[in-house]
Amino acid sequence: MGRPTIGGVGTNSGLYALTEEHEAIREAVRDIAEREIAPWAAEVDADSRYPIEAQKALTAAGFHATHIPEEYGGEGADAIATCIVIEEVARVDVSASLIPAVNKLGSMPIILSADEALKQKVLRPIADGDAMISYGLSEREAGSDAAAMKTRARLEGDSWVLDGTKAWITNSGISEWYTVMAVTDPEKGSGGISAFAVHRDDPGFAVGPKERKMGIKGSPTCELYFTGCTIPADRIIGAPGTGFKTALRTLDFTRPTIGAQAVGVAQGALDASVAYVKERRQFGRSIGEFQGVQFMLADMEMKIEAARHLVYVAAAAGEAGRPDATRMSASAKAFASDVAMQVTTDAVQLFGGAGYTQDFPVERMMRDAKITQIYEGTNQVQRLVIARSLLR
Repeated sequence: MGRPTIGGVGTNSGLYALTEEHEAIREAVRDIAEREIAPWAAEVDADSRYPIEAQKALTAAGFHATHIPEEYGGEGADAIATCIVIEEVARVDVSASLIPAVNKLGSMPIILSADEALKQKVLRPIADGDAMISYGLSEREAGSDAAAMKTRARLEGDSWVLDGTKAWITNSGISEWYTVMAVTDPEKGSGGISAFAVHRDDPGFAVGPKERKMGIKGSPTCELYFTGCTIPADRIIGAPGTGFKTALRTLDFTRPTIGAQAVGVAQGALDASVAYVKERRQFGRSIGEFQGVQFMLADMEMKIEAARHLVYVAAAAGEAGRPDATRMSASAKAFASDVAMQVTTDAVQLFGGAGYTQDFPVERMMRDAKITQIYEGTNQVQRLVIARSLLR
């Protein structure tokens, strides 16, 4: 798939350009999303069940993990194309958009740091649609302060043995593979953290019960338990002690995908709102004719479009290896997710009492939007990242 046009390091001008191929991808994904994902979205939310229909549809079309390079059987899509896929799926169901989003999150450490043999072993089945992958960094007492993790890994002969617990793991129990961060040298702080590829069939590995969540109910979130979990020594991702650096590099590539989720759900809420205010009548005319309603819609549109472009710029910056990619990815994630929360809240308001019921999708969109302000780093953490980058 085509690469975005890259401009100079000193300016964002010309950093990306949407191609005909990008627009074709959007059209194809939107068609799949509306025909094969949207009809199930309310049921998936109500029953807190995994959106298997979405997984089958996305996999059949090759949209489940578009970012995986062609040499490992993937599509080799650029970062903007992957954001477009996630955005269009999130427009109808945020839970389903976590299929391509988490496949990228879980596999980026392997793409960035693993040796060739491990890349072939893990990436190929994901590209083929035979497996999915999740990401294990956070713990109950090591969320924003991820370097404070307690999970340990020790080398015993030709195996690594992991002990500990990971929390808030997206698509856990569904994924076959898990990229897991664990401390291998406690004396070195974050420099003593290593990354590993764990398979769900590895002895000593178990998945806990599903969390009861406000939103994204179709995507299971569970703890991961490692009790003397034994994996082959060659499943370490990169050299020992490089795991935390890999985790931080990964976020430069994946935070824009959270921004894409946010843009998608905001767009879905705006689309639903426009359709509703055209039909809803009060005082003898459609409420869309009232200036107060029009101003709300205009503000929603402006914010979404600004967020969309920032997400695409950040995605292109990460792919180009720009020195400001960390700041831009944090900016895109924070801005877009704040926009999503504002827009979906306004959408509920525009629907009035109907918006507060499950008869319309905007209340689900509002609940789903909230998580985009929290995962892959809270928006407070994103602001710290941005400020420290500016002051460095």
